[in-house]
Amino acid sequence: MIRVCVPLDLHAVATTGSAAFALATPLRVRDLLALAVREAIGARAPYDKFERSMVRTLAGLAAGDFIVDIDGRAFADGNAVVMCEGSVSVRFFVKRGTRAGLELQP
Repeated sequence: MIRVCVPLDLHAVATTGSAAFALATPLRVRDLLALAVREAIGARAPYDKFERSMVRTLAGLAAGDFIVDIDGRAFADGNAVVMCEGSVSVRFFVKRGTRAGLELQP
């Protein structure tokens, strides 16, 4: 599990005048994955390593190799939008086993 702090969308608060965006921020799953990958590899990791990790992560999600669980909600699409508040828990679940080339049966 990777715990990610969700950034506030101050631009949305300022332009709409709505305090609702200060309480909850809509983010795409791929943006949350970027925050989770950055958290996992560290803030001081080189940008090219982050970029390679993101490409692999988004390709695996698109291929259906795993699903992402964000605060108990499962997502298989990087373009899905999630309402987030404060911080979220991001977990990755592999859909099929890869150990020794065996596939796990549900």
